[in-house]
Amino acid sequence: MKAILKKSTITPDHSFTVRKDVGAEMLSSWHYHPEIELLLIKRSSGTCLIGDFIGPFKHSDVYLFGSNLPHTFRHEHKYLHRADQKNGESIVILFEQELWGNHFLSLPESQCLVRLIEAARLGLRIKGETRKKVARIAEEMMNESPTKRMIHLLSALEIIASTQEYETISSNGFFHEVNSLDQSRINKIFEYTFNNFQRKILVEDVAALIAMGKHSFCRYFKAKTRKTYLDFLIEVRIGHACRLLVEQDMNVAEIGYACGYNNISHFYHQFKAVTNKHPLEYRSSYLHKEQALIAV
Repeated sequence: MKAILKKSTITPDHSFTVRKDVGAEMLSSWHYHPEIELLLIKRSSGTCLIGDFIGPFKHSDVYLFGSNLPHTFRHEHKYLHRADQKNGESIVILFEQELWGNHFLSLPESQCLVRLIEAARLGLRIKGETRKKVARIAEEMMNESPTKRMIHLLSALEIIASTQEYETISSNGFFHEVNSLDQSRINKIFEYTFNNFQRKILVEDVAALIAMGKHSFCRYFKAKTRKTYLDFLIEVRIGHACRLLVEQDMNVAEIGYACGYNNISHFYHQFKAVTNKHPLEYRSSYLHKEQALIAV
């Protein structure tokens, strides 16, 4: 996909960035940047697009994005404009691969970090106890001196690399061409889809947004994303359904209707095709994992 290149926020006084985004500050378009990003979703949930992956995210998720990997997080509205302490919150750490110097990365002791950075080019979701440890380190970095921040960042990466408690997000075949941008078209398509997926969407209407005919639009979208627009729409709807299954006390029919399906058997079929589970199996599997974590 084509995305917006975001300029670095590094200053002459800091070689890498550590910041906290609160509420609407978390909003961003489909974008990429040359820096590697370590991201903690401290408080929020919604749907994320990372490379060619679409799916739900939730509180306490931790991600590592390699250089120039396009991504965006669509936060639930309730986390963006609150006046109390329950506003959404994330911690973003941006750093260049050469932060510690090329000589450092060539050392034998650094090869686990080199392999981690290579794996992060497709995006990583950190799991298990490693996620908890890295989340604590990210929060501590907000209040540390510049030198300790540097040490903490290296420690967080070493923990991830040594435990390998992570999963790859985007597919191995994903490739992002950074030299050619079509940001206006892609963002219009994304905005329209996320604002309207709960009702019937006609491909002709989406095509009209970018002044294309239906068939030209279908070819264009498939060429840019390696999936059809209807596949993309299904993934958006099922991603929303996954989040409702684990966060809301709604029955499957209610969730199906809330995600834009008028035929519940059709919802079951598409949910199984995307997740390899039926909706109740997905909910049960998630609750089982949560109970296992609590028991540890």
